[in-house]
Amino acid sequence: MNVTRIAAGVLIALGLGFCGTADAQVRSAPPQAQAPPAPTQPAIVGQISNYVVGPQDVLVVTMWEQADASGKFTVEADGSISYPYIGRVRAAGLTLQELEADLKKRLSDGGYFKNPQLSVSVEQYRSQRIFVVGEVRNPGAYTLQGEMTLIEALARAGSTTVTASDEAIIVRPKGNTQQAAPLLPGEKPEASETIKVDIKELQSGAFGKNVSLRDGDTIFVPRAQSVYVFGQVRSPGAYPLQGKDVTVLQALSLAGGVTDRGSTGRIQIVRLVNGVKKELKAKLSDLVLPGDTIIVRERIF
Repeated sequence: MNVTRIAAGVLIALGLGFCGTADAQVRSAPPQAQAPPAPTQPAIVGQISNYVVGPQDVLVVTMWEQADASGKFTVEADGSISYPYIGRVRAAGLTLQELEADLKKRLSDGGYFKNPQLSVSVEQYRSQRIFVVGEVRNPGAYTLQGEMTLIEALARAGSTTVTASDEAIIVRPKGNTQQAAPLLPGEKPEASETIKVDIKELQSGAFGKNVSLRDGDTIFVPRAQSVYVFGQVRSPGAYPLQGKDVTVLQALSLAGGVTDRGSTGRIQIVRLVNGVKKELKAKLSDLVLPGDTIIVRERIF
């Protein structure tokens, strides 16, 4: 998939939920049978040569000019498929390239075809999954579909909420251990690695940071830290502090701006510094920190 086609700021959910199962014939086809011509272009969905096949995946095998050896095959619980001419074949644990090579060798060694030309792709990815948790609209487990990226996974989860921070944290288990539940940041540091991605940069077109996901990845979107705005503003309250360099002016705009009675020259920030409360006189251009309380005083008439 070419992620550069995705418009900046737009999250596109991919629906690769194609349906379909097929029963493969184990017995050999009669020599006199005339097979209908195969299509010039196989119906390959999500061809990824290094994808490792797992149980319940639905595979598409396309054999050139031999339609009776082409079809859809569901990987069964024991990790095998039943393929025409050669019977049971182990598929789980192999990459698509390895499975292709194995099928070609078996067909050739068995004397069925001299130089079989075939390809294997995945129509439905059912064996691998990821988790999306935190400040997203639809948290949960999602099937890993092909070379799914971070931006696609967030789209599948309905995108981030208004209280989400600008950062997505990908927690990736080490090794090939299957993950049955989300793995949160710091939960198993010795058995996982953490990747942090700035969502705002992705939305602005930095697709080089659009991480490709792996089986068992957990995407965690934390809640943005808050800044508190009180005094002579139109909508006092707590507001998520989104972005790294938010000024007092921007924080006041979140609260609807200063009222007619408020003074932009009488703004105070209450900030905890090493556990000690500090009261600071602030200008509109000053930067605010998470947890700051901004107080706008009345004008002196």
